[in-house]
Amino acid sequence: MVESMVYPGVNMTASETKTQDTTLQRVAVVGGGTIGASWATLFLAKGLSVRLYDPAPDNASVVRQFIAAAWPAMQRLGLHPEADPGRIDFTNNVADAVSDTDFVQESGPENLAIKRELFAELDASTATDTIISSSTSGFMPSDLQHERVAPERYLVGHPFNPPHLVPLVEVVAGAQTSPEVVDKTIRFYDSLGKKTIRIDKEVQGHVANRMQAALYREAIHLVLEGVASPADVDAAVAYGPGLRWAIMGPHTSHQLGGGPGGMRHLLEHIGPNIDRWWQDLGTPSITPDNINKLVAAWDAGNPPSHETLSAERDTLLLALLETLQKTRTELQPEVIEP
Repeated sequence: MVESMVYPGVNMTASETKTQDTTLQRVAVVGGGTIGASWATLFLAKGLSVRLYDPAPDNASVVRQFIAAAWPAMQRLGLHPEADPGRIDFTNNVADAVSDTDFVQESGPENLAIKRELFAELDASTATDTIISSSTSGFMPSDLQHERVAPERYLVGHPFNPPHLVPLVEVVAGAQTSPEVVDKTIRFYDSLGKKTIRIDKEVQGHVANRMQAALYREAIHLVLEGVASPADVDAAVAYGPGLRWAIMGPHTSHQLGGGPGGMRHLLEHIGPNIDRWWQDLGTPSITPDNINKLVAAWDAGNPPSHETLSAERDTLLLALLETLQKTRTELQPEVIEP
């Protein structure tokens, strides 16, 4: 047996489920958009019943269509024995969705004022020990829990899109969040096969989106400066570092890149070059003019339709997850928990 490197993130995929957390069984999803529907799909695939709130009159049909389209992928990744896509109830009333629940996954619009209004409704409709985890991609939990009832049960559980496939969840505590709530939330997500990371200090955008934004800033800059087309910039990521990033992060890559001398050798050797590159990186702004230029450059490449791109993403992502699961199991079977 070949010994596998062990570092955060290498030993978990969306289909590898730890022992089911039996303390959080009554789950509600607030918000039936793309993220909320994806969360609901995951919860159902892991054998939970779900109540979903969304004010849109057609929320039930839209979410059911999403679940039906995603269910074959969940079957391939592995279903809980009690998984049933029909174990979901829909409502246009917040109280009906969240009353008598253990865990609420809030996935409403990314607008602080709207979230605070929504959380006021959750305060009025949930027990004070119900955990409320927000999917927010950038707001800090201390801002969300401000003036809340029992603010210690509020935190952020930010997924990566689509949550039913991508394992990552960033768990972020606010200033008033109970450590016990953080631990319980992490155990819950882990029991569903997610790969959680605990963020120790609140920052806007958390961790993954900040790194993604840093890359995207330079991607925009390169297109606006005429260095390369959007398609070639994307290919530079997908066919280069993106392949490596699918299995390890930048710190581990640098540790390996330094050879036997590790990260220290690499940084001492090429650190001055990296410093020069940093000084030369662009700082574009998302102005209307730049948006028009980027969209025009994208459209000039005759890109596939949204439906085609979405289907290709999910197909390749599913194949990647299956390959990683199979290979990691073969490399280090004792690490993978049933």
